[in-house]
Amino acid sequence: MTDHSAATILLSGGLDSATVLAIARSEGLACHCLTVDYGQRHRVELEAACRVAKHLGAASHRVVALDLRAIGGSALTDDIEVPKDGEPGSREIPVTYVPARNTVLLALLLGLAEVVGAEQLFIGANAVDYSGYPDCRPAFLNAFEALAATATVAGAEDGVRYRVRAPLLELSKGEIIRQGTALGVDYGLTWSCYDPTPENLACGRCDSCRLRRRGFAEAGIEDPTRYAP
Repeated sequence: MTDHSAATILLSGGLDSATVLAIARSEGLACHCLTVDYGQRHRVELEAACRVAKHLGAASHRVVALDLRAIGGSALTDDIEVPKDGEPGSREIPVTYVPARNTVLLALLLGLAEVVGAEQLFIGANAVDYSGYPDCRPAFLNAFEALAATATVAGAEDGVRYRVRAPLLELSKGEIIRQGTALGVDYGLTWSCYDPTPENLACGRCDSCRLRRRGFAEAGIEDPTRYAP
């Protein structure tokens, strides 16, 4: 049975997904969050996701374990050095791209949506201030929405029309931070760094840290992140 008041949220614990959860909650939706422990180097983000889900009043929060290190091929899931001090957003796909990650994660989110009866799947994909990942582009999101209509019992037999919603798609990091702040997001609870120090400080030099820093500067809001010296 479809529950029009329910939505599923892909929650990484990062700045973008926290903002997406706040947007969905502001629409009055009961948000069922999914975090995936896929063997990522920056595992501290899993703790951040739990903090964010609690802070923003998620209806439920699941953490699913899936070892993408068995496939590797990324600086986040393999013994490949995380690039530092580059210029993010160059549209050259970096080695932090995880092969098929959003395809796999959205498939899990789709399964959760079918179980809880939600029609809306929220993801923090962004096509403005991003690192060039192909699975953050509108073409991918549209294709997955079409797949959802045929790959589920709810879609194929019950006529449920799943919507993949990426409300941050055309926003800059500064615009995202301003919107999230207005909705009560505590960005001190979130995590962005790809290569944290042993003390769980953000490196300040990877693409994700540089985009985060740039966003807070653009927004004119103090960055609460604890960076390594």
